Amino acid sequence: MTKKHHDKETKEKDVQQTEEKKNESAEINEELSKKVVDLEKEVEEYKDKILRKAAEFENYKRRTENDQLNLLKYTGENLIVKLLPAIDDFERSMQHMDDAKDVKSIKEGLQLVYNKLMKILEDQGVKKIEAVGKPFDVEYHEALMQRKDESVPPHTVLDELEKGYMYKDKVVRHSKVIVSEETAEETGANEENSENETKNEG
Repeated sequence: MTKKHHDKETKEKDVQQTEEKKNESAEINEELSKKVVDLEKEVEEYKDKILRKAAEFENYKRRTENDQLNLLKYTGENLIVKLLPAIDDFERSMQHMDDAKDVKSIKEGLQLVYNKLMKILEDQGVKKIEAVGKPFDVEYHEALMQRKDESVPPHTVLDELEKGYMYKDKVVRHSKVIVSEETAEETGANEENSENETKNEG
């Protein structure tokens, strides 16, 4: 084989290899371009999903906020609906007052309406604070005055000027009460004890 012939073969091989490489590169580029297109499409789909989810969340948030506002705004509705029949009874009683000749029947009618109202409040968790005859307690009672009464221990609630109420476990209005005073002997004994404590501390 002549050198010329050998060079020609080598040149042809190089050309062939170059062509093959070009074809391979073209195939790789085509494949990559296709992948890029697919990925771009996928990204667009995800973007669309995210935007839709964000819009759904905004709607949900707005709905929840409106529900909470309405809940706060109309929180007393349930109680009002339950009170209306008792108010109807009051109105009927007042209409018959002028015609009624029997005071006893008026009292009984009012007592029935009162009992109905108290039952509604009890069902809602409202109850009266027991005061008369109980030891004075600042948590539940508000003393407006003191009165001497030898028949009960000192600091006992003698009378109730205004009823107190609790709502569940919270005092919503303290009972306004009259409390029994300490007797002179007890006041003296308390002062003596106080003096002895002061001496002991000294």
